Amino acid sequence: MEIWINPACSKCRSALSLLDAEGAGYTIRHYLEDPPSAEELTEILRRLGLEPWDVARLGEPVAAELGIGSWPRDEGARGRWVEAMAAHPILIQRPIITADDGSAVVARSPEAVRSVLPGTHPGVRGEAH
Repeated sequence: MEIWINPACSKCRSALSLLDAEGAGYTIRHYLEDPPSAEELTEILRRLGLEPWDVARLGEPVAAELGIGSWPRDEGARGRWVEAMAAHPILIQRPIITADDGSAVVARSPEAVRSVLPGTHPGVRGEAH
């Protein structure tokens, strides 16, 4: 299991605390320092069952600079969104957990974190807000 975090994010710290409390094994990826490629993002989105605009942080200053909030949200624009998020990883919602079983979740709630723990049934997948 891998968790993409920003150490300054309270939801990331909460997710880590819950994983620790549950005794889960995981690796940490500081995705702002080690940004995912467009290919990695495309794969994570597939695993999440979400579109890039579903996990975009539109309140970030760079989102306003790019005007991303007004971009089309359709198949034709998907690559543009992914490329922008790869170039500016601050635009990616966090934390994201990728589980060993192939599932993934935007882990912004305790329920979402628990949904990818071994022995749990698939639960909430995308809670991006």
